[in-house]
Amino acid sequence: MLDINNYLVSIDSFIGSAPWFPFYLLGIGLFFTIYLKFPQIRFFKHAWSVLLGKGKKKKKNKVKGDTTHFQAMSMALSGTIGTGNIGGVGLAIYIGGPTAIFWMLATAFVGMTTKFVEVSLSHKYRVTTEDGTIAGGPMYVMDNALGWKPMAIFFAAAVVLSSFGTGSMPQVNNIAQVMRETFDFNEMAVGGVASILLGFVIIGGITRIAGFASRVVPAMAALYLAGALCVIISNYENIIPSFLSIFTSAFTGSSAMGGFLGATFAFAANKGVGRGLFSNEAGQGSSAIAHASATTEEPVSEGMVSLLEPFIDTIIICTLTGLVILSSGVWLEKHENTFQKSDFSIISGSYSDTVEEDKAALYKHLNFMDGSTIRTLDGEIDIVDGKMITNGATILNARSVAENVVFSKDNLLYSGKLSVIDGNLGDSSVVVRGKSLIHSAALTSKAFTRSFLGDGGQYIVAVSLALFAFSTAVAWSYYGDRAIIYLFGPKGILPYRLAYVIGFFVASFADTTVIWTFAAITVAFMTIPNVICMFMMRKEVNQMVSDYSDKIK
Repeated sequence: MLDINNYLVSIDSFIGSAPWFPFYLLGIGLFFTIYLKFPQIRFFKHAWSVLLGKGKKKKKNKVKGDTTHFQAMSMALSGTIGTGNIGGVGLAIYIGGPTAIFWMLATAFVGMTTKFVEVSLSHKYRVTTEDGTIAGGPMYVMDNALGWKPMAIFFAAAVVLSSFGTGSMPQVNNIAQVMRETFDFNEMAVGGVASILLGFVIIGGITRIAGFASRVVPAMAALYLAGALCVIISNYENIIPSFLSIFTSAFTGSSAMGGFLGATFAFAANKGVGRGLFSNEAGQGSSAIAHASATTEEPVSEGMVSLLEPFIDTIIICTLTGLVILSSGVWLEKHENTFQKSDFSIISGSYSDTVEEDKAALYKHLNFMDGSTIRTLDGEIDIVDGKMITNGATILNARSVAENVVFSKDNLLYSGKLSVIDGNLGDSSVVVRGKSLIHSAALTSKAFTRSFLGDGGQYIVAVSLALFAFSTAVAWSYYGDRAIIYLFGPKGILPYRLAYVIGFFVASFADTTVIWTFAAITVAFMTIPNVICMFMMRKEVNQMVSDYSDKIK
C-alpha cells in the first residue's frame, strides 16, 4: 500500500502538487477577469438580486430545471464549504503565516470570474436526461459545444473517481476522527450512522439533495460564523493588528514570531493560492454540475449566482477563520501533540529558536533556500527513559523546534538506541510526543477555545467539521451521479449510489491515505481539460455576457 501511495505521490508532484498548477488556475481567472471587464465587480450587486429573486417575472411557460437559484447555490456551497475552510486555513497559516491569507483572498477574487464562466457555459449546454432530470457540466460543454467527446469522457470519469476520493471517503474519515477525538465515539459506529443518513439523502435524488442543502448549509454556516465571531470579539485588541498582518508582508513573506520561524514569499503565495483553490473549487468544474440544474432560461443569470460562491466560501468564511487563528495567537504557540511522521525531522547540530543566528539558519532550512547549512541526521540517537540524550541533534516538528519530547513504544517509555535515516526514525512503531506548533483543523480547534466559550469552542469546530464534511459528501454524490448519467445513462445511477454509500462506510475506519493522493490526481484531471475548454469558449462567453448585460440595463 505504501509503494502504491509513493507512486501516486510522484505522479501528483508533476500535476496537482506541482508549483505551476495553482498559477495555471489563477491564470485563467485573471484572464477572464480582464477579458470580461471585471464581472465580479460590475455584477456583484445584481448577482445578489438574482439569488434572492428580486425583480423576477413569472413565465407563462414552464421553465425547465430541477432546483431554484438558492437550492443550486446551496448545493454547490455544500460541496465547497468543507474541511478546507477549517483545516485548510490552519494549514496555510502554519506554512505561510498571515501572508497566505492575502493570497487566498486574491485567488478567491479571480475565482469569482472563473466560476461565473464555467457555470454559464454548463447551464447553456445542459440536457434533459432519459429519466426527465437535468444534467449539465463541463463534459456536456466539451461534447456538445466543442465536439471533444474523448475529453468529455475523460473529464466525466475523473468526476466519478473524484466523488469517491474527494467527496466520500476522506470526508467520513474526517467525521469519524473528529467524533472520536472530541466525544470518544467509536469510528465504525459513527460511520454506520453517517452512511445511513447519507443513503437516505442521496437515494432520494436531486429533490431531496437540494432540499437538504438549502436547509443545512445556511444553518451550519451560521453556527460556525457565530463561534468565530465569539473568538474574534474576545480578542478584540488583536483584530486590527491581525488584519493588517495579512496585507503588510504580502510580497515579502512572513517574518519569524514566537515559535513560527518565518516563511518566504514563494512559500506563502503557493500555499495561499493552493488552499484558496482547494476551498472554492473554482476552475475544477464541479460546482457547474450543480448549477446546471437551476430553473432559469438565462444561463448567465445562473453564472451570476455562482459568482458569489468564492466570495462567501473564501472571502468571508476563510477570512474569519484566519482572523480567529491570528487574533487568538495560537499559531505562534507550541502545544502538546503526537508528532506525525510527515511533520517530524531530526537535524544535525544544536539549534534554538531563541537565538537569532539559529533562527536565521532554521529559516533557510525550512524554506528550502540556497545556502542552507543544516543537514538532516543520519545515524543513531540514544534514548533514556523516553528522553533523547544525544548531543548535537535537534528535533523539529511542524516547522518548529520541538520541546519536552518523549519517546515511547507499546505505551511504555523507550530506552535504547534508535536509528535515524535522513532525519526520520527507522522504527515506525515508536511514538513521539512533545510541544511544537500545530496546524490544520487542530490549530483552528485550539483557536476556538480562546474566547469566553472556553473549551466549549472545540465542540463548535467538531460539529461544524462533521456537518461541513457530510454536506460535501452529499454534494459530490450528485456530481458523480450526473457524470455516471453522461457515461452510462440512468441505469448506472443506482449501482453508483450504492457503491458511494458502501465506500463512505468503509472509509470511516480504514486508512484513506492512498484515496487522498489519488483524489488529488483526479482533481487535476478535471481541472486541466476544464480550463482548456473555458479558454476555447472565450468568444462565446464574451458574447453571452454582452447580450445579458444589454438585457438587464
